[in-house]
Amino acid sequence: MSKKAQVKTASSVANLPTKPFFVEVDKEHAGQRLDNFLITRLKGVPKTHIYRIIRKGEVRINKGRVRQTTRLVEGDLVRIPPIRLSERSNEALDGAKYSFLSKAILYEDDGVLVLNKPCGMAVHAGSGIKVGVIEALRALRSDVSYLELAHRLDRETSGCLVLAKKSSVLKKLNDDFKNNSLKNSRLDKRYLCLVKGEWRGGQRRVTKALNTNAKRHGERFVVVDSQGSYASSIMQPKAVSEIASVLEVKLLTGRTHQVRVHAQSENHPIAGDQRYGDKEFNKRMKSSGLSRLFLHAARLTFFHPTTEKSITVEAPLPSELLSVLDNLALSL
Repeated sequence: MSKKAQVKTASSVANLPTKPFFVEVDKEHAGQRLDNFLITRLKGVPKTHIYRIIRKGEVRINKGRVRQTTRLVEGDLVRIPPIRLSERSNEALDGAKYSFLSKAILYEDDGVLVLNKPCGMAVHAGSGIKVGVIEALRALRSDVSYLELAHRLDRETSGCLVLAKKSSVLKKLNDDFKNNSLKNSRLDKRYLCLVKGEWRGGQRRVTKALNTNAKRHGERFVVVDSQGSYASSIMQPKAVSEIASVLEVKLLTGRTHQVRVHAQSENHPIAGDQRYGDKEFNKRMKSSGLSRLFLHAARLTFFHPTTEKSITVEAPLPSELLSVLDNLALSL
């Protein structure tokens, strides 16, 4: 078989190869990292195996050895080695197990998908997490050849999460999310959270630099640090009582754990926050039915990279959080 006969378009690879073959990179996949390109196409193959065949030089681009971080160029020929069925592990995902995510889709078109991410589900695998949102959606949506995260949400946070279905869309979304609302009027991210105590003084802009690389007990622990990265949030009360208050937070920057640490720094830690919260307050909120972090990405406005039209997507507050507000006699 000639090389020409072996060449396939990236979107036509459906089964794991038993012989070496070549994939020609099309315009839509140009700019994507090699490892992500292979993870998407070799569904069911463990990441460890994919990284191994790249490291051993079995995967090549235009006949040359490459790294997993290599960015693809339109017209590149990617050599994919045989993947024996016996080498597949039990980690192959059953998309049907994640069918609940179909009901969580808030918006979708040919370039963008916005998901109401469930609390407790990481956005991607890693650090002992075998399956995240991106892996589950790729398994569930076999009809979509390209799917990448445009930004991140903490595992404990629920709400609006944007994914790109084209590489060209991903690049523009990444640029917007990187700049955030402070420098970019194209993006507006709003969170709802329940915090300790009575919030006084109305709307407040909290601008405190954060050190996002601090460690505590071997885990990342973000702290307010004048030498850290600039971070700014606008916090507005929506419902207030002596016990607790509901805030809407507009992020002007997007630092790790920003809402949680800024709330804590104002002496109003978020309910259910096991890392930055108040233990006694958390116990009290647990007695009111709270069993998770009360932080929800409730509304997101962004400009569609293809149509350049403004899109606003809202994720309703989960029923378990609404129930807590009812128990506290707080209404939005």
